[in-house]
Amino acid sequence: MAFRTLDDADVKGQRVLVRVDFNVPMQGGAVSDDTRLRAALPTINDLRSRGAKVILLSHFGRPKGARVAAMSLAPVAPVLAKLLDAPVGFASDCVGTAAQQSVAAMVPGDVLLLENTRFHKGEQENDPALGRAMADQGDLFVLDAFSSAHRAHASTVGIAQFLPAFAGRAMQRELDHLEKALGKPEHPVLAVVGGAKVSSKIDLLQNLVLQVDILCIGGGMANTFLHALGKPVGASLCEKDLADTARAIMTSAVRNNCEILLPIDVVVATKFAANAPHQTVSLDGVGEKDMILDAGPQSVAVLNAAMDRAKTVIWNGPLGAFELTPFDAATKAAARHCAALTRAGKLVSVAGGGDTVSALNQAGAAKGFTFISTAGGAFLEWMEGKALPGVEALKA
Repeated sequence: MAFRTLDDADVKGQRVLVRVDFNVPMQGGAVSDDTRLRAALPTINDLRSRGAKVILLSHFGRPKGARVAAMSLAPVAPVLAKLLDAPVGFASDCVGTAAQQSVAAMVPGDVLLLENTRFHKGEQENDPALGRAMADQGDLFVLDAFSSAHRAHASTVGIAQFLPAFAGRAMQRELDHLEKALGKPEHPVLAVVGGAKVSSKIDLLQNLVLQVDILCIGGGMANTFLHALGKPVGASLCEKDLADTARAIMTSAVRNNCEILLPIDVVVATKFAANAPHQTVSLDGVGEKDMILDAGPQSVAVLNAAMDRAKTVIWNGPLGAFELTPFDAATKAAARHCAALTRAGKLVSVAGGGDTVSALNQAGAAKGFTFISTAGGAFLEWMEGKALPGVEALKA
């Protein structure tokens, strides 16, 4: 996919509106995790070095169009200033007199953070008037928040209706890696999809069986597929009403030459608790009171062998109840194998969405992957094959 980047923009002396994702964790009114701030540094530093006036826009929390003091972005400015080793101004609104006066006082190289875009009801409704008011404060628009690219909001796509729009460096990196994973991947492509419920990932599974060569289904959602195949699932989490949907997905996979991997052995317990008494059994050995809480070692061996054959891996979701020991074993073992193959240059591995980042960090495997997206919903919608409004606005 061709999209405009900062390399296509002449920013010298220009007012550049940059949509970032500064929806950062806070504790006691202070930023407790600056990961999202650090992600924006390459774009901000690039623009500053080229003589732009950098004007930052972001949402924070869900104030629902009202001014909520606890959801102000004011505490972010000094933290960002420290990371940049440069002053960061703050305006008490993202449009109107306060913003306009702050922007008018800027000189090339300055950085200004505007107040929470969601203090205005028109933000989430993509009100054209609000988009226009934001756009009037800039000459160019840069979208650097892939995590918000699936939302057609005033600060993501509204501004792009009025100004030339470009991808920031973080956005560019995300899109480049997703293109390698699903757009133009090297085959065979293996998708690993886990999580609790099939119902939340029907669109994802339906799209993946059309796109990938091997699809591994794990976590609680695998139980629905096992039930659809007539296997006992005992007291496990299982959406039995979606058995027909599961069978339709498997039929589609056969038609499209997509191999589906389901657990062939499972770890069961009668209590959903850390270190609960457990055992590994065959699929036919699941008792009425048993809960399937993880894939077994034979299942992991089959998945690892599939990774050995693959050239590209896309990963979304854990293979078991990874938040409880020892039911994180399958996720950890498979993730570490994927990371090792990636470090050896045998795989391109891209992961993201939901609990995926936590699971891979817990496995100590995250740094071994080619790329890990922290975008959540946007990453899932991309995997589902849906057009993302923010990305569409950047197309060349």
